[in-house]
This record gives sequence, C-alpha cells and structure tokens, in this order.
Amino acid sequence: MRQSMTGFASRQGQGFGLQWVWELRGVNGKGLDLRLRLPDWVEGLEAQVREITTKKLARGNVQISLKLSSAAAEGALRLDGAQLSSVLDAMAEIETQAMDRGLSLAPSTAADIVALRGVLSSDAPEVDQAALKKTLLDDFGATLNDFAEMRAREGESLTTILNRQLAEIADLVDQAETAVRAREDQQAEKLKTQLGRVMDNTDGMDPARIAQELALIAVKSDVTEELDRLRAHMDAAQELMQAKGAVGRKFDFLMQEFNREANTLCSKSGDAQLTQVGLALKTTIDQMREQVQNVE
Repeated sequence: MRQSMTGFASRQGQGFGLQWVWELRGVNGKGLDLRLRLPDWVEGLEAQVREITTKKLARGNVQISLKLSSAAAEGALRLDGAQLSSVLDAMAEIETQAMDRGLSLAPSTAADIVALRGVLSSDAPEVDQAALKKTLLDDFGATLNDFAEMRAREGESLTTILNRQLAEIADLVDQAETAVRAREDQQAEKLKTQLGRVMDNTDGMDPARIAQELALIAVKSDVTEELDRLRAHMDAAQELMQAKGAVGRKFDFLMQEFNREANTLCSKSGDAQLTQVGLALKTTIDQMREQVQNVE
C-alpha cells in the first residue's frame, strides 16, 4: 500500500505551568521540506524535532508548529518594583534633558508605563528546560505518529484510485490492440498505396534513400512498439505499487513515459477508432499522474 503526503495532526498538552499545542500539516513535495515554527528559548528542541521527523517521513512539504503559553490564570501578574524604579528614573532624566533644551514632552500615563517591557511580569515559576523538552518531544512523537497514520489512511484511498486507473489503462490498451487488428486490411491497402508512390518516383534516387523512405512509411503506421511499451509500463507501475519505501518520484517519471507512448499512439493511429482510444488513454494517464503527485 502506498503512502500519501497529505496529512494533518494536532495534540494539546499541559505541564510546568505551561500549555501547548503541536500541529503538523503536510502536502505533496519533491523531497522532504520541513518548515518549523518553534519557541527558540527551548534549547535544542528544533534540532531534535528535525531528526525525529526525518526518520519517520521521506517526502512532502511539512509544517510543524508549537504554540507554547503560560497556563497561569488571567491576572496572575506582578509589578516589578526594581524595574519600575529604573524606568521612572530614566523617564525623569529624559524629561530633565528635554527641558534643558526647551522641549516639552507629553505627560505619560500609568498605562504607558505598565506597557513598558519588564514593568509587569508573570508569576510563572522557573522551568526545568531539560524536563520540559523531554515532555514536549514525547508529545511531538505521539503527534507525528497520528500524522503518519493519517497519511497512511489517505494512502489507502490513493492506492484504490491508482489500481482502478491502472485497470482502466489495461482495458484501453486491449481496446487499442483490437482497433489495430480491425484496421489491418485498411492499413495494408494504405501502405501499399504509399509504397507505390515511392516506387513510382525512384528514378535517379539513391537506393539508400529509397530504403529509408520505405522504412519511414512502415514505422509511421506501426504502433506495436508503443502498445508493448505501455504494457511494460503497466508492469512497472504494479511493481511500484508493491514496493516498500518512497517511490513517488519514480512513479511520476513512469507517468511521463506513459504519456509519451499515448501521444505517439495518437499521432501514428491513422484510424478514428484507434485515435479515440488513444485520447481516452491520455485522459486516464493525466488523471493518474495527478494522483501520483501525492504519492510519497
């Protein structure tokens, strides 16, 4: 079963006078692109989150965020007397120097002073960083597991869709082979006419050029190789569906090969029925390639 790159997980936690929310969001990407938004004051947290994630995931654009805040009740603030005194002394000195220069300053309100950094502080206790980081990482590991499980569930749906589309492609290739057999008499007559035109205009022509023209006519009408390669690509796709690990990039390249053969089949068909089958093939291949973009 294939793994999807799309997923989401969230988990809340609380402890050490703090509360937090982990969030992981993932979409498709060429490689593994991690975008982290974590508090920088928890030392070493980001490096370990990256290490844990890269061991679990192989591809995808993944956003990881941690919102960390105080769990203290509202109003649990205190006035820092020492900081307030320093601020008031600085304000007095500023006002004195301004008056010496003939400048008049607008009066400050209590709200202005309280808003200054450090005047009000939380009663939150000092946090044991090592213990906090361990708890946060344990919570992150559980969130990452939830995220991987969601990607696996998405992968189940993705696998069902891809298997159905592969079956449609196999059916269309069968239809193409039927259409090729049905046009054999018509193509033989057409080829005979084209060969006749070449042979009627061979006077003075280089024998090698004549052979080249005849070979080109034959190649333009023969779609056997394209059908054989389409069947080979189907076998390769089935192998990728069963393979372990990240195969999304290989799958995407294989879909390009599918599309190339379908395009060639349409350009060489020379028959309305075969052209219709070729166009249906292109449509199904395009739809499948859209799904493959999300395979890890």
